[in-house]
Amino acid sequence: MTATAPHEATAFLVKGAAIGSGAATDLLIRNGVITETGTGLSAAGATVIDAEGLVAVPGMVDLHTHLREPGREDAETVETGSRAAALGGFTAVHAMANSSPVADTAGVVEQVYTLGRKAGWTDVRPVGAVTIGLAGERLAELGAMADSRARVRVFSDDGICVHDPVLMRRALEYVKAFDGVIAQHAQEPRLTDGAQMNEGDVSAVLGMTGWPAVAEESIIARDVLLAQHVDSRLHVCHVSTAGSVEIIRWAKQRGIKVTAEVTPHHLWLTDELVRSYDPVYKVNPPLRTDEDVQALRAGLADGTIDIIGTDHAPHPSEAKECEWAQAAMGMTGLETALSVVQHTMIESGLIGWDDFARITSLVPARIGRLQDQGQPLEAGSAANITLIDPAARWTVEPNKMATMGRNSPFAGRELPGRVVATFYQGHPTVLDGSLNTPRTAEGE
Repeated sequence: MTATAPHEATAFLVKGAAIGSGAATDLLIRNGVITETGTGLSAAGATVIDAEGLVAVPGMVDLHTHLREPGREDAETVETGSRAAALGGFTAVHAMANSSPVADTAGVVEQVYTLGRKAGWTDVRPVGAVTIGLAGERLAELGAMADSRARVRVFSDDGICVHDPVLMRRALEYVKAFDGVIAQHAQEPRLTDGAQMNEGDVSAVLGMTGWPAVAEESIIARDVLLAQHVDSRLHVCHVSTAGSVEIIRWAKQRGIKVTAEVTPHHLWLTDELVRSYDPVYKVNPPLRTDEDVQALRAGLADGTIDIIGTDHAPHPSEAKECEWAQAAMGMTGLETALSVVQHTMIESGLIGWDDFARITSLVPARIGRLQDQGQPLEAGSAANITLIDPAARWTVEPNKMATMGRNSPFAGRELPGRVVATFYQGHPTVLDGSLNTPRTAEGE
């Protein structure tokens, strides 16, 4: 790809990109909108981007990102996390609520929203906490967060399960008033007390306390029934077991309003890696078996699992470079998500690039009720676009990434596919695979 663009350019002509799995097409972008598509387009004054051999998809949308700010800036900030998001091809990310203070009030979610607007690398949408302080005792200010400038529509205590069924029912009932969704971290705490990894053959050999699949599956089974009972929307975070896929498939067949996500790392890595005792592989939910991995891939391919959610979870080095039992749970994911999905799902023949657009952009935007994201690349749509070189190969070097977190489980691996350009509302935040300039928010 070649482009010689002044920063103030407002018109871009992307030449010859394949739209998803389709034919090569030109895209004309003016003032943040795709104004024309076709072949052989020209436009006086537009910056021309040669995209021959590249794939164009709608800007990727992550429903599950940890940006850590406010309060945990030693791990990540909205600035550094949104830079990583742009480099990963994302034009919108949802920042989870487990910051310090917790995003359980209108004031905190507006702070996160404002930080995202000022950074300008991607659309940062705060996720509101379900309960005050993530304590699981009283509902947070759901209505106030929904009515705030941030217009929160996704609520989650991610990292902690809303395990009280009465409280979960009330939350599901409450968000119906503004078409919100509860994103549940499915983990029955009494079944995972002291758990360190997946419960199975490997945990038995290593002598580690196991994390049984039923701890996840029992909460999902309960919550889909609650969602059916109150006719509300439920989203299941980071599905990790074959049994969970079957429960969600059953719920969808009954018409229950449930959606689900899978992380890139759960589509590839297994608990066999824990034999290394490397804490980079410690994550919640834990890495499971190859049987689970194959079921997750199949569930994503057939639509049982709706979307990819990165669960990008950066940590300071000292939280990972320690003994396994003391290490924090979590992995970075924004800058590797595209490549891991290409490897596990596209190169395996399970999905094509049109499906990729569906699971990384169109459907997550719909779940999050984002009006100007996840739109097909056609005239009249907001110009949120990711250009991908599917033939590229690169080796993961965490110390060269934009995220502050160095805890990538893919360090040293060669991955396929590379984000060449990211257009956020018509502005190129990434060009030639490198950060360009942020988009300046109107009025700020």
